[in-house]
Amino acid sequence: MKYHTRKKALVLLEDGTIFYGKAVGDIEGTAFGEVCFNTGMTGYQEIFTDPSYYGQIMVTTNAHIGNYGTLKDEVESDSIKIAGLIVKNFSYQYSRPGADKSLLDFLKDNKLMAISDVDTRALVSYIRDNGAMNAVISTRTDEVDKLKEELKGIPSMEGLELASKVSTKEPYFIGDENATYKVSALDIGIKKNILRNLTKRDAYVKVFPYNTTKEEMAEFNPDGYFISNGPGDPEPLSEAIECTKEILKTNKPLFGICLGHQVLALANGVSTYKMHHGHRGINHPILNLMTGKGEITSQNHGFAVNREETEAHPDLEITHTHLNDGTVAGLKMKYKNVFSVQYHPEASPGPHDADYLFDQFFEAIKASRN
Repeated sequence: MKYHTRKKALVLLEDGTIFYGKAVGDIEGTAFGEVCFNTGMTGYQEIFTDPSYYGQIMVTTNAHIGNYGTLKDEVESDSIKIAGLIVKNFSYQYSRPGADKSLLDFLKDNKLMAISDVDTRALVSYIRDNGAMNAVISTRTDEVDKLKEELKGIPSMEGLELASKVSTKEPYFIGDENATYKVSALDIGIKKNILRNLTKRDAYVKVFPYNTTKEEMAEFNPDGYFISNGPGDPEPLSEAIECTKEILKTNKPLFGICLGHQVLALANGVSTYKMHHGHRGINHPILNLMTGKGEITSQNHGFAVNREETEAHPDLEITHTHLNDGTVAGLKMKYKNVFSVQYHPEASPGPHDADYLFDQFFEAIKASRN
């Protein structure tokens, strides 16, 4: 399908900078959010449906998006979670024989605003230099002043609680109820592939809403606890932090990923901070300080754990470090079977170098049961 008369569109950053492009297909509208970029060369459907991206306008650095269509099984949640999409070249045709539909139809089904023909190299370079910031994408190119005023009303990601927007409303089960192990998972934005990695290791998982208490999670009589990834600033998650504090008193194994990693740090009195432009991609280099081995990892986060406070904490040890900027990429508690990582060992998309962390979690569960 060809679109010869696509509407003009723009990207307006909160500092007033403007980039121009065209609407994708016949999509028209306006979308607000924090603009960020992902450097992955593949996996766009998984990225768009990752709950950790809720409220963000995604810039893809790959020059071509949509060329292999979409597949119903390649989603990380029940819908698209990004607030808007910015690309260089949008592929209206797709070449994968097994695809269910085009990316355009997928975007339309999810009512997502998207624009293409943007100089994404220049935009990404600008974000890297000036930091992640709020933005608006719109086909209302003749209303720049009005869009600027509307953009002023969009809250900053710093201090923004978003887990409640993506968490399950009611507890649910996944896996075989006769499985060897039972895991209570706190959903603050959980990805489907995390649940797959838990259940394929013979676990029956009960997934709980973001504001669940430790007492409610303990009623499942789990062998271990899990705290998921998710969007927004971790510091406002007072209920999840308090729940984690109570879980730590049980001495049962606990594993946290991404936002869960930050919540674990906060539960131990270690602060977090908003990064300049975050880590989002599938080729981030990590050093495992326990083994001395390097890992290439999938990452998606705009906040990080305070390194100095972690190093000074008597009960915490840094287990992984990001080789690009030295940020805390993993930690463990010295006297408990508790650990977390800032990246995504479940990948989807991304490499599987860190898959062993799920095995490590179940080895801790086995040890605690003996």
